Amino acid sequence: MPHTSNLPPLNRQFVAHFGEMGSKWGINRTVGQIYALIFISQRALHADEISEMLSFSRSNVSMGLKELQSWRLVQLRHQPGDRREYFEAPADVWEIFRVLAEERRRREIEPTLSMLRMALLEKAGSEEERHAQERMREMYELIDRLMKWFDDVQRLSPETAMQLMGMGATVTKVLSVKDRLIGRSKEKNTAD
Repeated sequence: MPHTSNLPPLNRQFVAHFGEMGSKWGINRTVGQIYALIFISQRALHADEISEMLSFSRSNVSMGLKELQSWRLVQLRHQPGDRREYFEAPADVWEIFRVLAEERRRREIEPTLSMLRMALLEKAGSEEERHAQERMREMYELIDRLMKWFDDVQRLSPETAMQLMGMGATVTKVLSVKDRLIGRSKEKNTAD
């Protein structure tokens, strides 16, 4: 854990937690902590400040910043009269989520969909392969449907998306009522 004595206790706690969670999300702890520090900072920070605040080596900070830039999670800024590069997180949390989701999709989901499409185009040579292809088709259809839904959500304004998320339980109840009504109408049509 970094020696973050330069940070207030609440900030220190957030940075440490984000590092732990980052390792669970597939990024290394150092990158998670660098991002957390930049995210909560009131101003853009340069690499030397980050290195000092987190007690990380300058090379670790540089590598972490490069990774965060490749994920488009930090923005590079320049200060007039200063040759150093400064980094900040996008101000809009919704934008951060959107960028992160797009990057994960590009890096993880698209290659899986591509592999599944190729596998589904193959001619099955045995019952075992036909069964495997059917399972792959189910997976492909679910992921494809989720990605289409995600695309629809991405097109919503942040305000509308937040309202939609706030309606989670309400939407579930409405869909349950719809299913019961449709179920009853099917039963009625079957009885006729």
